[in-house]
This record gives sequence, structure tokens and C-alpha cells, in this order.
Amino acid sequence: MEHEAAIELLDADYRPPVKRGDLAALPADIRTVGIIDGVLLTDAAVGHREILTLLRRGVKVLGGGSMGALRAAELSDMGMIGVGRIFKEYSSGRINGDDEVVLAYDPFSLRPLSEPLINLRLNIEAAAGRGIISAEASSRLIDALKRTYYPKRTFERLDKIARELLEKTEFEAFSFFLKNERMDHKRNDAILLIKAVKDEPRFF
Repeated sequence: MEHEAAIELLDADYRPPVKRGDLAALPADIRTVGIIDGVLLTDAAVGHREILTLLRRGVKVLGGGSMGALRAAELSDMGMIGVGRIFKEYSSGRINGDDEVVLAYDPFSLRPLSEPLINLRLNIEAAAGRGIISAEASSRLIDALKRTYYPKRTFERLDKIARELLEKTEFEAFSFFLKNERMDHKRNDAILLIKAVKDEPRFF
């Protein structure tokens, strides 16, 4: 989510997507860490051991939205706290793999340039759940996105794929849904995580 919007929710020390080594470099007096985004393909991803080291020191570590959700699902039994829909998808075992949360972003502004597969998937499945598209169409769209190189995964790309794969009436209904009713689950989860960090004394 936008840095300005995050600051309005909580005046905190916001940093770029976490990578290997970043957690070890945090100040020794840090008490709470919230992980949303993390690098996956452009650098070494944040390791489980780094998070466990913080947890053993008594630091509360929360995760949600993207890499944070993935690591929280993997380490929930060890004390990491997961927040949001994407965390629930991972922790249930229904979704797995780093590929679901990877996206491209501008290294200078940190503005996202693509959509994580999980965000696209959940909107496709929501459309199927409401009868806008069939379950079979849902599977075909998700499979097509899995075959799409991650920097090219966008809602615009999904709309083009749907135009090619769906019948005209079904496509028009789905396209309307994408333009007017889609949800940004990653952003929603980021907001939930920031609020959980803000309300940390009551949250735990």
C-alpha cells in the first residue's frame, strides 16, 4: 500500500521489502516487527532462522499480505502471528508456494508493477462463487495466469486472457466484475497488519 496511507494508520519505521539479513540489522531494542512484502527473485529471501532469532529474543513478529503471510503460515507454530486472508489461505494448505505472492515493483518508488497471483486468484474464485463465471472457467483462467511470467500478471492481462478463453456473455460479466467489484486482498491484509501492530497490546 502507499507509504502515505500507511503513515496515516500508524507512524512507524517503514522499510523496503525485506530481504536476507535485514532482520539481523534491526536495532537491538526493537519489540515488534511487521512483515508485509519481501524480495523473492531479485535477492535472497528473508530466512526462517532470522525470524526465529527475533522470536527467541521476545520480539513479536507479525506477517500478512505477501511474504509476511507466507512466512507466518510456515512459522505460526513457532510463535509468528499471521494476519489476513492471504495468511489464512497459506495456513489452511489450500495455497502453497512463493509464486503466489511474487510481483514486480519499481526499485526506486517501490510502486507495484504487477499483481501477485494470489490477488488475481481470489478475485477469479469470487467471481466463480457468485456464478459470474463457471468453475471450469475459473480453473482455466488461473492455469493461464500460472503460465504467465510474473511481471506480466496484472488485472489488465487477466482481462485479455478472459476475452480469449470465455464466451462473450460470460466474458462481459467477468470484465464488469473486474472493473467494478474486484478486491485488493493484499492491500486489505496490509492494512489489517498495520492495525494489528498499532493495537499490539490488545492484539496479543
